[in-house]
Amino acid sequence: MDDSGRPIRALNQARSLSVIPRALDPELIEQRSDESLPTERLEPFLRERLPSTTGELSVMQFGGGHANLTYLLRFGVQEYVLRRPPLGPIAPRSHDMAREHRVLSRLSAGFPLAPNSFLFCDDDKIIGAPFQVMERRHGKVIRRELPEECNARPDINRRIGEMMIDALADLHKIRRDDVGLEDLGHPEGFTQRQLDGWTKRWKDAGAADNTDMERLIAWLYQHRPTLEQSALVHNDYKLDNMLVDNSEPWRAVAILDWDMCTSGEPLADLGYLLNQWAQPDDPPLWIEESTMPTAQSGFPSRTESIERYATQTGYDCDTIHWHYAFAAMRFAVIIQQIYIRYVRGQTQDDRFATFDTRVATYIDKGCRIASL
Repeated sequence: MDDSGRPIRALNQARSLSVIPRALDPELIEQRSDESLPTERLEPFLRERLPSTTGELSVMQFGGGHANLTYLLRFGVQEYVLRRPPLGPIAPRSHDMAREHRVLSRLSAGFPLAPNSFLFCDDDKIIGAPFQVMERRHGKVIRRELPEECNARPDINRRIGEMMIDALADLHKIRRDDVGLEDLGHPEGFTQRQLDGWTKRWKDAGAADNTDMERLIAWLYQHRPTLEQSALVHNDYKLDNMLVDNSEPWRAVAILDWDMCTSGEPLADLGYLLNQWAQPDDPPLWIEESTMPTAQSGFPSRTESIERYATQTGYDCDTIHWHYAFAAMRFAVIIQQIYIRYVRGQTQDDRFATFDTRVATYIDKGCRIASL
């Protein structure tokens, strides 16, 4: 049953899925030992609630994410995706599977890049945490390295950059009441709450005293924009949270990771994207830290991207500089939250062992953007 009390609707939509052939996916790994799903409880629970579960269940893990844990479930040839929060304590209102299910089960009907969600479970006895089960979309994830077909093709790179802006603009042009999300979030006071919330998360994330972060936070409070615009905000929008077509990477297949979606200032999404949008003339550490390959030849500049977004949406982008700096601060907090889980032994993923240096890079970046 979903949070709106409509289990039949979810099941009927699931029955309309085409059966997807089993395929090798470079994003998939065997389940990490400390993150494996307890299938002895999960399997009967899903077989009672999802269609097309007659085949043998197999589970693999999507290995690329740093926060929520994501798994591929196969019942024979039928595929689903299960998502749950990370191990260990999590910040309030973060990693919200109920929110993600609610958003996707409604938004998918009016926004083609949103996968459908079929099931939400808040019974911790099943896998030890709330989870949701959603549609599997097939495509590739682009991170720091471009696909081979993009090599020496600046024209393709430009189209990928424009696709990121166009998809974000399309999301922000959706009317919430057209997709049944008119009561999602509280757009009034959004920017102030975001600043307060991420400042508190920084203090709660076990970080040592940091003078540069204190200066950056003080600047953000002093220069907080007073203009408030309102749209559906993804809240984690960047290229590696998208799937693109396997043969035409300038075509988006899906936008992923909706657990922080809300209603608020649309420039929050644009600033967050720009924080990962490296350019060839950026400091080397900014380019090294970027999760996107936008410093390579052909990609639009940040200025061009802002102009394209403003033209398509009509939103006032005069305060984008503040949102860009805030995104750097926010990303530093996110990485610190991941790092402290590793330090405390709440995850055994060794990718996180050096995340303290990444935290310092984003704090410095935010200070430079703010000219501190």
